[in-house]
Amino acid sequence: MPARKKTKRQLTTRFLTTTAFLALAAPALAQTPSEETESAEDVVVVTGRRVSNASLAVGVDEASNTVSVTREALLSAPAGVSGLKALEGLPGFNVQTDGALGLYEFGNSVTVRAFDFGQIGFVLDGIPMGRPDPFGGSPIFRYVDNENLQRVTASPGAGDVSLPSATSLGPIVQYFTTDLSDEPSAIVSVTFGDDDLQRTFVKLQTGDINGFSAYVSRSKTDSDLWRGPGTIDREHIEAKAQYEFDDDTLLRANLVYNDFFDYDSPSTSRAGYEAQGRYITYAGTVPDLGAGPDVVFQDSGYTAYYIDRVNVREDLLLGLTFLTDVTENIDFHLTGYWENKDGFGVSPDSYSNTLGYYERQLAAGVETAFGLPLSAPRGVQYGLSEVGGDRYGVTGGFTLSFANHTIDVGGWYEEETYNRTQMRLNKEGGNPAGALIMPYEVAYYRRDYTSDREFLQFYLKDTVSLLDDRLTIEAGFKGLNLDYTLDGYRDFDDYARLVEGVPTIGYGPQVISREFNDNFLPMAGAVYALTDTEQVFASYAQNFAFPRSADDLYDDINTPMVGGERSTNYELGFRSNRPTFNAALALYYVKFKDRIESAGIQVAGQMGAIETVAQNVGAVEAYGVEFTGNWKPEFLNGYAYFTSNVTYNFAEFQDDFLDGSGNPLGLPGNELPDAPHWLVTAGVTVEPTPWMIANVTARRTGERYADFINTQVMESYTVFDAYVDIGDVGGYGPLENIKLRMNVTNFTDEDTLSFTFTTVNGTAFYRPLAPRTFQFSITAEF
Repeated sequence: MPARKKTKRQLTTRFLTTTAFLALAAPALAQTPSEETESAEDVVVVTGRRVSNASLAVGVDEASNTVSVTREALLSAPAGVSGLKALEGLPGFNVQTDGALGLYEFGNSVTVRAFDFGQIGFVLDGIPMGRPDPFGGSPIFRYVDNENLQRVTASPGAGDVSLPSATSLGPIVQYFTTDLSDEPSAIVSVTFGDDDLQRTFVKLQTGDINGFSAYVSRSKTDSDLWRGPGTIDREHIEAKAQYEFDDDTLLRANLVYNDFFDYDSPSTSRAGYEAQGRYITYAGTVPDLGAGPDVVFQDSGYTAYYIDRVNVREDLLLGLTFLTDVTENIDFHLTGYWENKDGFGVSPDSYSNTLGYYERQLAAGVETAFGLPLSAPRGVQYGLSEVGGDRYGVTGGFTLSFANHTIDVGGWYEEETYNRTQMRLNKEGGNPAGALIMPYEVAYYRRDYTSDREFLQFYLKDTVSLLDDRLTIEAGFKGLNLDYTLDGYRDFDDYARLVEGVPTIGYGPQVISREFNDNFLPMAGAVYALTDTEQVFASYAQNFAFPRSADDLYDDINTPMVGGERSTNYELGFRSNRPTFNAALALYYVKFKDRIESAGIQVAGQMGAIETVAQNVGAVEAYGVEFTGNWKPEFLNGYAYFTSNVTYNFAEFQDDFLDGSGNPLGLPGNELPDAPHWLVTAGVTVEPTPWMIANVTARRTGERYADFINTQVMESYTVFDAYVDIGDVGGYGPLENIKLRMNVTNFTDEDTLSFTFTTVNGTAFYRPLAPRTFQFSITAEF
């Protein structure tokens, strides 16, 4: 296996952080604990600087399994970590990210119960995130900095009907940013670590000025890729401003700006991983082939050069929220938002592939028919895909309280316009290291379209308290009306196609329109307090979602006639909240119907001919158990506590479909890919002094399959992470606090394949787990 070269500073960082861990991780436990366990007469909560309040951690009074990671726990994560990494600490969520920070956007995946990343709803401060596609969507990790998060709350199976989402089939995750401070303050944090990581974070708060308060923060992250040539460059700005008219009325504005640039690194087959190891990379240089007009880069090997594999994104999100009490018993909330996105991605195309499409479009008469000039390819092509658009919407509602009832009624409306172009361009001399020729020399066209989405959701829910508030019953429904239109050139055949082997002009720009509606999606739930510290809960919910990756479906020339996906979720659970222990246990069953997959179908009028298109192909059933718990044993006198999450999940196909050759795949009874049976997280945290916290956490991901036919197995593995947090060691003058934190990710240096692009019955491709990575942060608060 090739070794990774270390810089002098990286080696020094490792020496210092390793020494610090050894010196600080095991102080004598005879010192005074930082916090005592509260008595049963006080608020019943397991205390500790890295343990979440029980009402959030185990979802006290919630009718569904609702768990949270609060700010106390979030603060221990490595600086600059992806917003998805917070889900690693929640039961049921199988999270795979690329690198210690998880910033490579095409190396992220989340599965929970029977669902994947595209079937989970995400909400930020009441604003629904757009589709999670990393290419042209609004994935949550672009819109949050860990330092600004107050908590992350997840319902893995039956989210509230009032939460706005067109993608959720049950799972929904809410991200809440920090409250505004009453006092002026400033935070400055500097981080460095392996792979030449350098990150700064600055946050300024005005404090309360006659009802007005605000903050603004900026982070800047620069790093090398952990394998191969290339860098990551991220600038992120968040701001919040609020004016309180009185105790019950306020106006709040939010802003998020994210500017991101990175290079790709390759995925690999299992054979490639076993032959080359986890450091498999793209080429860092192009051979010097000399100069002159006779030099032409026509070898497909030159497409491996890293410089033409980049991702560039710029996103801006603005939100405005108004809250007030209309009367003593009626509250009103309204949130409007606007999002703008712009960006592009590049991947090289081989000379031979480009030449074939160039000759087809030229022979078909694309230049004359559509007024689109073509240029002969010079060599390796610059494959440009541009994306952009706007998304805006409003969500709001009323809460009415009377007698023992609480009525919630409201809705959500959103429109999105998204543009995509895709073409192949010449570089000087056809050299991938050459400059892009301007104005563009286009060798062939592939896509140029605009898609529009229009979403309308409405909801009604009644929550009733009975038996002296020991029993709470909630029942309601939501309706979804989801419209979609695509207008433009969808793919190759809209420009030029082959008819009996002869190039022929294509179909031209097309308009595709679809509607996906369900006006009654019921939900019901109940919570019963067995004692002051124990509850049982149960929930039922039906969900309906907009088709995943709709643009990828409808820019298919076959224009599949698919419907929205559906699910039914059942839960039954128990939770306990004791002075030194809290836990929640949930049993669930999921019926996932009308699942969309690419499947073979018979071509009408052509005996034995099969074409592969996306379609609704059947159902998946999943059932399992989720447990989460925190324990701070009395016999350790508050010096240490333990956290754990354990999930058993079994998800299997119920129906079959045809492969590309027209043969049944034999799926019924097969397990859903990338859905491990077991997910276990266990951690121990020690607080030996008021100024130090140390933690070790292990995450076990069980065995799973990478393909639908269950022949390609991904082995189980365990990752250990640790941190030491040292605070209040150097405060003086205006400095309220100086904190030092050292994180090590994968400190046992586990080497395995952790992320997979699942496949039906072809060869699966993977991304390897990142190696042991160190990080050091120093933070000053003023």
